[in-house]
Amino acid sequence: MKWTLSQLQKNRNKDFLIDEMVNLDEIKEIDQTIREVSPIHITGRADIDSKKVTFHLRIKGSLILPCSRTLVDVNYPIDVETTETFLLRGFDYEADEEEVHQVKGEVIDLKPVLQEILLLEVPIQVFCDDGSSEEGAPQSGQDWEVIHEQEKTAKIDPRLAGLAKLLDQNDPSPNS
Repeated sequence: MKWTLSQLQKNRNKDFLIDEMVNLDEIKEIDQTIREVSPIHITGRADIDSKKVTFHLRIKGSLILPCSRTLVDVNYPIDVETTETFLLRGFDYEADEEEVHQVKGEVIDLKPVLQEILLLEVPIQVFCDDGSSEEGAPQSGQDWEVIHEQEKTAKIDPRLAGLAKLLDQNDPSPNS
């Protein structure tokens, strides 16, 4: 996903469509929690003028991340739309632009920008659908078990069961 400025300027008055599959395995070295990265499908277009190049991109793919509870692999789909603007040499930052990238040299390389976008999409916690998976972290052991909130609210502590019975009884004693 690299283009020289001269390649882009040749397409200034034409539709510059993007439809590529990109391998971004390098982000596994940056973020150790990412176990696998599928080939990422990049689609979109570029608007090219004399001062800047604006890419309107849709990024689709998936990441394999560890479940926060069981450590099993979880397929986390990615579907992001973004607009990235690159200022060409000799032009200053315009106040109406949100975030822009300065072009270094004669080449625009989208790969570092795509890596940054994917890293920002990694959630803090991911949970697998099947909590009873045998390949993940153990869910119980000697004198302990992982409990879910629904189970916790439904259970009554057996040590307090006698007290609950006393409170449930309607005491006919006089309140004088």
